[in-house]
Amino acid sequence: MAATTTTVISSPISPPGYQDPMTSNTGPIPLEERSISNSSNLEAFGQGTAAVAQAFERWDYPRINTYRLAAIFFSFLNFGMNDGSYGALVPYIEMDYQLSYIVTSLVFLSPFAGYTVAALFSDRLHLFFGRRGIAIFAPSCKCIGYVVIATHPPYPAVVAILAVVGLGNGLTDAAWNAWIGQLAHTNQLLGLLHGLYGLGATIAPLIATSMITKAHLGWWTLFYLMSALAAVETVTGAAAFWSETGSKYTRVNRADGEGKGMTRRALRQKVTWICAVFLLCYVGLEVSLGGWVVNFMIRVRHGDPFSSGMTATGFWLGITVGRVVLGFITPKIGERVAVSVYLLISVGLELIFWLVPQFIVSAVAVSLLGFFIGPIFPSTVIAVTKLLPSEMHVAAIGFSAAVGGGGAALLPFAVGAIAQAKGPATLQPIALALIALLLGIWLTLPRMPKRVHDA
Repeated sequence: MAATTTTVISSPISPPGYQDPMTSNTGPIPLEERSISNSSNLEAFGQGTAAVAQAFERWDYPRINTYRLAAIFFSFLNFGMNDGSYGALVPYIEMDYQLSYIVTSLVFLSPFAGYTVAALFSDRLHLFFGRRGIAIFAPSCKCIGYVVIATHPPYPAVVAILAVVGLGNGLTDAAWNAWIGQLAHTNQLLGLLHGLYGLGATIAPLIATSMITKAHLGWWTLFYLMSALAAVETVTGAAAFWSETGSKYTRVNRADGEGKGMTRRALRQKVTWICAVFLLCYVGLEVSLGGWVVNFMIRVRHGDPFSSGMTATGFWLGITVGRVVLGFITPKIGERVAVSVYLLISVGLELIFWLVPQFIVSAVAVSLLGFFIGPIFPSTVIAVTKLLPSEMHVAAIGFSAAVGGGGAALLPFAVGAIAQAKGPATLQPIALALIALLLGIWLTLPRMPKRVHDA
């Protein structure tokens, strides 16, 4: 059967990759040659129009995005509370179960198993269940884990269930970074997103330290609150993303019909591996400092438990403010230059933290250190969205973020193991080496193009 034809009238807005049928490289096309096949060019026009709509989707358009963004922000607040609580709880877990540094450090290592599963299967879960499935499954994993910990089980059970919590956090990290990474004004939105993560990590040590030192409650009672927050996160996320099914995700993000193998394709890209290793070191640095600074301030700077607990709050508060404030400055000078400058400043602050043996100086230095390393994670997500095609974003960001979560498990565990042998003062040279390594890795990234919707 002969293909039907239609006349296409030119539009002032042409989708990416679509050649206006009324024009050519040599000038206007004669009227009799302007007919095109419905089975080819119209299909390309439809896909291109969808690409335009997706590229310029905003936080407030369509309107449902406002509710989705609010649900994601709440999710990252809880995510931050999870990671920020470890630093305040580690000394009390150690005393409660009478553990060594290296055995206590298993609370950092255990979530690595969950992050590994998230890295390998995040894209596949999106295809089968969509963002609705992620919004339900990820916080449910956390809720189950928190309920178990709140019962004050034996230490091996705590270590085991934290792997389930790690799976939930890994999926959260991957899915919502990728979703926001495709919106307009990505720098500012990711700065706010990770600022809320930092806010959660700021208030968690404050709440935990107050419950333990002022109210004389057990360390595990914090997880009653964490369980309730995870339950609310499940409900709000499911409501916001209910229409985001697996079939819809596949239709929008796999226009070429290739629904499987995107993780494999993303892993063939050098950018994916550079960003993954970079985030492994960065998140490892962030959680190592936040997780062991209280122990360092008590045992090396000889602070009292409450004041030492507040230094963890100061560090995470610095990260929060840095992500929000510097999130508006970073796009002005470009991510490549900005992150390099932030890391150079961080080297100086880490040297002050290490070499000036005063409690107040150390507390201020670690807070400022948090401020300048704060925007690094969102800047890395933006780098992925600029350097890789959009269909790879979920797979590449998911893999990189999940490997970064592995850094949150492996490096704090390594710090604890080294501290067991050499003492907690070893935190400082390790942190300095990681910052220098981060700078070296970052400079291996290709130059980044500027996207229209960054303006």
